[in-house]
Amino acid sequence: MFKNIDLFEARKNGYHVYRIPGIIVTKRNVVVATTEARTKGGGDWDPNDVLMRRSFDAGNTFQERQLIVDHKNYGEGPISNFVLISDRTSGRVIALYCYKYSRVFTMFSDDDCNTFSEPVEITDTFNQFHQDYDWRVCATGPGHGIQLENGRMIVPVWLSDGSGSEMGKGNLGHRPSIITSIYSDDCGMTWNRGDIICRNKDIVNQQVLINPNETIAVQLSDSSVMFNIRSESEIQRRLIAISHDGATNWKIKGFDNSLLEPICMASILKSNQKKIDASQEIIFINPDTLEDTMRGDRKKNDGSKGMSRDRKNLTAKCSQDDGETWPISKIIEPGFSGYSDLAQLESGEFLCLYECGIVDRICDDKYIRLTIFDKQWLKE
Repeated sequence: MFKNIDLFEARKNGYHVYRIPGIIVTKRNVVVATTEARTKGGGDWDPNDVLMRRSFDAGNTFQERQLIVDHKNYGEGPISNFVLISDRTSGRVIALYCYKYSRVFTMFSDDDCNTFSEPVEITDTFNQFHQDYDWRVCATGPGHGIQLENGRMIVPVWLSDGSGSEMGKGNLGHRPSIITSIYSDDCGMTWNRGDIICRNKDIVNQQVLINPNETIAVQLSDSSVMFNIRSESEIQRRLIAISHDGATNWKIKGFDNSLLEPICMASILKSNQKKIDASQEIIFINPDTLEDTMRGDRKKNDGSKGMSRDRKNLTAKCSQDDGETWPISKIIEPGFSGYSDLAQLESGEFLCLYECGIVDRICDDKYIRLTIFDKQWLKE
């Protein structure tokens, strides 16, 4: 099975563009799809809202959009990096998000995201990082967080000192950057900081790590946690780090030669379907390309040639050995395609929500599209 449905379209319903998809399936099998609804030119620092659509029939049809975080309740500036986690025991859904990349809030829903609690600020958790790193810009996720088998909730985080300019607009930059995590052992009621995992200009396998940022997480079969990290390093591969608890004693495994890095968010998920030997497959999705046909002449702030690549050829890869190898690969979207997030229904079908198409330029995406596929399609 393989089918598509477009959930959000640029230049419609009062917004310029929709970006940064997020998707989960709740304990009661309700599909919840979210997006940043961006005004003005569609940039990261625009006064963005967060919208949601829900499905009660396995993603076949969706309710009308709901505004779940309105930037006007906070002031002028973006609401961004919306992260959802569904508690497997209670069914409660925990949400985290940032305001102006400097304050972080959380809220929860006990009715499959129909309504949410009043937001609570948890920026104090992030302020603990000042002991080790003088950050001025912070971001959760984006994409879904994870819940470990022991109940712990994990959200990858990137921080920046803000010294890199943001496209000449006077906003604090998202570079240089570091990677860490926050975690909760009480179903999202309180949050704690994890260890810093890696920093800009760290040396990894004789390669210089450049601006590690948007990171995705998955729990492995031995209960350890793997972070799969985006960066701007010249090797152009995804960086892998592993921790026994998702918070401390991180070990940098190195760059995965099988996973290309066009400098774009990716998504990852461990299947809820167990094989005969009780192991579970891992699905990884990103634009699987290093072609550079649209931005090759773009210059970095230091005058050097930019390393970004085209965002297209969104591809699902499957690993049967905890991410050691990725022998199965299927193209979801051959054309323009960028950020994605991944969820799974109780029946086993996968749901990939992603940016695709283009209006005027890179990051000016035409649609937020949902693709539903099953294991048979993936392995054909």
